[in-house]
Amino acid sequence: MKKFEYRLLEVNRSFFSGIDSPELTEHLNVLGSQGWEVVSTVALTSGGSTASLLITLKREIA
Repeated sequence: MKKFEYRLLEVNRSFFSGIDSPELTEHLNVLGSQGWEVVSTVALTSGGSTASLLITLKREIA
């Protein structure tokens, strides 16, 4: 039976600057090279606008 471990990554954005897409892409690429795979992304809202993203990743363990 396959076994997995999970990791949560919360990506915050400031009110004025937004989310840095190139930086997030680079970070996800590093995690991907370590075997992590994004399985879901949820927008966390505050006051009707997106305050942060909660990204769930998983990777198979031996």
